[in-house]
Amino acid sequence: MDHVTIPVVDPGSAEGVLSLLWLVIALPLAGAAVLLVGGPLAGARAKGAMDRWGPWLACTAVGWSFLLSLAMFFALLGHDAEERQVGQHLFTWFEAGSLHVGMDLLYDQLSALFLLLITGVGFLIHVYSVGYMAHDARRLRFFGYLNLFVAAMLVLVLSANFLGLFLGWEGVGLASYLLIGFWQHKHSAAAAAKKAFVINRVGDIGLSLAVAVMFATFGTTDFTTISAVAGEASQGTLNALGLLLLLAACGKSAQVPLQAWLLDAMEGPTPVSALIHAATMVTAGVYLITRSNFIYEHTPLAQTAVVVVATVTLLWGAILGCAKDDIKKALAGSTMSQIGYMMLAAGLGPAGYPFAIFHLLTHGFFKANMFLGAGSVMHGMDDDVDMRHYGALRTYMPVTFLTFAMGYLAIIGFPLFSGFWSKDKIIETALAENTVVGLCALLGAGITGFYMTRLMLMTFFGDKRWEPGVHPHESPQVMTIPLIVLAALSVLGGVMIIGSWIVGWLEPVTGHAVHPEPPIAPILVTLLVVAVVAVGVAAAWFLIGRRDIPREAPAEVSFATRAARSDLYGDAINDVLVVQPGMGLARGLTTFDRAGVDGVVEGGSAAVGGISGTLRRVQNGFVRSYALSLLGGALLVVLALLAVNLG
Repeated sequence: MDHVTIPVVDPGSAEGVLSLLWLVIALPLAGAAVLLVGGPLAGARAKGAMDRWGPWLACTAVGWSFLLSLAMFFALLGHDAEERQVGQHLFTWFEAGSLHVGMDLLYDQLSALFLLLITGVGFLIHVYSVGYMAHDARRLRFFGYLNLFVAAMLVLVLSANFLGLFLGWEGVGLASYLLIGFWQHKHSAAAAAKKAFVINRVGDIGLSLAVAVMFATFGTTDFTTISAVAGEASQGTLNALGLLLLLAACGKSAQVPLQAWLLDAMEGPTPVSALIHAATMVTAGVYLITRSNFIYEHTPLAQTAVVVVATVTLLWGAILGCAKDDIKKALAGSTMSQIGYMMLAAGLGPAGYPFAIFHLLTHGFFKANMFLGAGSVMHGMDDDVDMRHYGALRTYMPVTFLTFAMGYLAIIGFPLFSGFWSKDKIIETALAENTVVGLCALLGAGITGFYMTRLMLMTFFGDKRWEPGVHPHESPQVMTIPLIVLAALSVLGGVMIIGSWIVGWLEPVTGHAVHPEPPIAPILVTLLVVAVVAVGVAAAWFLIGRRDIPREAPAEVSFATRAARSDLYGDAINDVLVVQPGMGLARGLTTFDRAGVDGVVEGGSAAVGGISGTLRRVQNGFVRSYALSLLGGALLVVLALLAVNLG
């Protein structure tokens, strides 16, 4: 492969529409400020008006950001490949000694694609939310948080240095905490938000330490400078950087061992789940690894770690999806698995980077489609999330069914749908690089076919298993129109592979690589993947489609099913390996602090107090006592002198 160096860009090189790069971030940020600050300050009459137009203000802010992103994308297409990196200096963030950090933006081929995904899918989720949250009394705050989430993610992918990326990284973490726990009156939602926040802090430690190591090693955190001199660092430093960045990515992208927060995050409103799983938070880790390709190029150890973590995660998430009856949690397990595919591709280096981003984009389309489709099902089923209480919904919710079916066909890799092109390329590349890893990815595709078919059968087919009094109905157009658009993207998203366009587009950022040939012909790999997926689909039909589905999950199940229902004991593992040792350490430090540190400090003060108390009895303020003391002292002096003389 060729060495990758991000071209040095002139901070003032932005011209025309590209000079409005800052506005892409400023629009949703301003929307968040108006709704979160202006809403509480508004009077009763103004508050009523804001309740009506506030959600549409949030939609408009993100919509304009999308239009700007689209215009800038076409402007970038008009540049030669070597001129497709545009820098913009906004202001000096801070200076400390030799550290100079500017609020600088970098717009290149990679960030251009992320901008389209974040603002495009984000806009559709905002519009959908207008209908979904129509009757929520705190919807202004909800839309303010949505705008904040989008703005933070835009900062993350547009920053020209790792410190600016860290700012967006933390902003995404804050927004996710606020949105996951939006219905904080529910204990489960508050607990899920706290869990996501704490686990992500573990990953954030990795990124903060990586930024510190970069400054100590290179004297800067700028992508352009580090990419040019990364090879000059010691192997130990590069290994540490690669592993620390991987730790950060595991937190944000819910990769093993920091995956336990993702399924609990379903406690937030469904549009939040779509935003987290499709356009923003969980894609941040994949972006970080891909953007840091100039680090991983020099550290095979860290690259191998990325591949191992990703392989374990894609199978872990797929297994969870097989056992969940909660429709959102089944999709969340799917997200964990699909992000594992992206991370796997990123771990394969330049040969895999383009396909990691390709699958990230197609996944953004079909996963947003399915999460919003799940929300539409919940809307028609009185917010019931248990698929065992669904059944036969295809005739009652035809638009939701058809659009969800497009996402289903895309994620399982049905021929010609978007996921068919993106996931197959990852499996093909994995087989070419490592047969064992490739076979694991192939197995994951078969399991995907099983659990997604299970979800479809339990939700839209079979007999009615509805709760008494439930009357399924189609969602309003403000919710179904975004579903239709996302369904179309789920079908057509694969066009980016025509002529290997996405590979050539990203090559200046991710580097050129000769793609290795898999052990069998690519067409045979494709046929093999389709066959394995077909086996998974058939297994779901024979095990679920042909049988009556009980309204309650069977109590007597196999150990494998119990393990999958318990998230493969992820929480228990974390409790044994992290929580209990951490609590033990905290208790030990507390005991040492009380018995040791406090003992010394308080013991010293007690001794001084005792001495002071004794001296206080002597200094009582009575003249006769002082006279007696003088007499006693004089007698002692006389006796001492006599003893000396007599001696």
